[in-house]
Amino acid sequence: MDNIFSIGHGVKNIELFLRELKSFEIYILVDVRSIPYSRRNPVFNTKTLETELAKQGIKYDYWGNVLGGFPKDVSCYDANGKVDYEILKTKEFFRKAIENLVIVGKFGNNIALMCSESNPAQCHRAKLIGMELLPYNIIVRHIVGEGKEKDQKQVMLELTAGKGTANLFGHTGLRSRK
Repeated sequence: MDNIFSIGHGVKNIELFLRELKSFEIYILVDVRSIPYSRRNPVFNTKTLETELAKQGIKYDYWGNVLGGFPKDVSCYDANGKVDYEILKTKEFFRKAIENLVIVGKFGNNIALMCSESNPAQCHRAKLIGMELLPYNIIVRHIVGEGKEKDQKQVMLELTAGKGTANLFGHTGLRSRK
């Protein structure tokens, strides 16, 4: 299944963002931001974004409460206040959301997971969600421009300086074949 994408809005204008989505025929945008607002780029605030997407025939759905990188569950944080993805990925709400994402993906419509970070290698879309979809044989396709993408394996190879599709905790997974 190769119909699950990811995209970051960063400082893009809405027109470019929509062109990028359309270049991959995205029909559903799943917002995975813990806080679905942007002070720097208010067009990406929930209501405004939902309206703009609807004009293009794209459905908006908010899942940041279960797939966001900053969960409300305080047990997901370490003593220094940093999110511990190893703990987060074991939580029932997160596991259920991953399973639901797999189910939604089976319907065949192209889905894009959206966060604010433009670079997938710096976002939980790749570091957490993309890694957790690998056991389901889902390789997230990260949109990096209009008609341009990097798959999950490419992003993780970049993140780990070619050591493999490692997760953030040093455990390597699939290796690149050369």
